Amino acid sequence: MANTADIKNGLVIKYNNDLFSIIEFLHVKPGKGPAFVRTKLKSLTSGKVIDNTFNSGVTIYPVRVERRAFQYLYAEEFGFTFMDIETFEQITVNKEMVEASDLMKEGQEVEILINTETDLPISCEMPMFVELVVTYTEHGIKGDTANAPKKPATVETGATITVPLFIQQDEKIKVDTRTYEYVERVK
Repeated sequence: MANTADIKNGLVIKYNNDLFSIIEFLHVKPGKGPAFVRTKLKSLTSGKVIDNTFNSGVTIYPVRVERRAFQYLYAEEFGFTFMDIETFEQITVNKEMVEASDLMKEGQEVEILINTETDLPISCEMPMFVELVVTYTEHGIKGDTANAPKKPATVETGATITVPLFIQQDEKIKVDTRTYEYVERVK
């Protein structure tokens, strides 16, 4: 057991019969009244983000988790199959646990949070950036360069993102997995 003084970003806690990861927190000491901790919690089962306020000194229940490196192997009907890079064990993770799964290609390395008490996966985190090949995009129109125009492009995983006009088919680009935005061309 711990209390609100032990809260930090990335801590996983059990709250309201669910597991939440603390995204951000702020200790507040108003001029009048008791201190409290304002937090943003992300549910590891549903992905919802909620705002919550804890009174100072309240008991919280942290959950021990391990971050393990896994390699994406293939998709199945109910989820994705990954292989532990160190032990070569395979696990299947529900599709809902993987954010930005349409940017994931075979052989991709990801981090999976494992609950050490139950030894079950909690969530799967993609790297911040992935490098993908553009499989289809329209040609840009010469002279159409006002206001940094963009066009849709389909990448090798089947996802569609917007890219600048100068990006052509069969080029490798870097994509931000959090926002689905084009970052740069890879040489």
